Amino acid sequence: MKITAAKSKKSPGKRSPSKPGKARSSRPPEQTGTHPLRVKAILQKLTEAYPQAECALLHENPFQLLIATILSAQCTDVRVNLVTPGLYAKYPDPPAFAYAHPTAIEQEIRSTGFFRNKAKSIIGASRKIVEEFGGNVPRTMEELLTLPGVARKTANVVLGSAFGIAQGVVVDTHVHRVSRRLDLTRQDDPKKIEQDLIRVIPEDRWILFSHQLIWHGRRVCQARNPRCIDCNLERICYSKDKTVPNRKLPKSRQKLTRATT
Repeated sequence: MKITAAKSKKSPGKRSPSKPGKARSSRPPEQTGTHPLRVKAILQKLTEAYPQAECALLHENPFQLLIATILSAQCTDVRVNLVTPGLYAKYPDPPAFAYAHPTAIEQEIRSTGFFRNKAKSIIGASRKIVEEFGGNVPRTMEELLTLPGVARKTANVVLGSAFGIAQGVVVDTHVHRVSRRLDLTRQDDPKKIEQDLIRVIPEDRWILFSHQLIWHGRRVCQARNPRCIDCNLERICYSKDKTVPNRKLPKSRQKLTRATT
């Protein structure tokens, strides 16, 4: 008698669950995630759109930029730029801020929000600069992070825009949103997002890349109703937030998309 092994029956329509990060894609690898060719294309398109991107906070020296960046927390750069000219006229240097009365600073910066905490940070940072750094804004990440009210975002802004020193990537709300939509990171924590970005973005592009992503987030890739129709990254962006999915593009743009991918 010939004995054959019984074949296991598979339930129709059922598939084994895919592993995280192993989802099937109809796109070739170079068009997905952080593949070097895709990252290169993103950088190229950002430079085409924003070749002269720079810090939008008005400043004449590193100290003014430090103060402006502290004020920019939970506040628009436009509002900060309305406040700082008068503020700097009354308090022109670190000693002037360091020994100012908190309530006087609070009144000057009230419109930027969280003015009590910001005044405390500004006075504390100024005093430390005067007493421990000879009145000069420090030029290293480690030293900047010792200043009250200064975290990595502020330190990266000052180092990059005031000194031209690339120590990391600025991660503000715009960089957070745009980098996730472009699938350059899947993290939510700013520190982890920065680590993901510095792994895939060339170091000599960190400073400009930060400004370009911020400009793009403000002008095109907005939090609500992103202007995908005006975005030169749209053809290589597969975000679920897209307002113009590829399948709904006009025929003329669909042909152009196929020709350039």
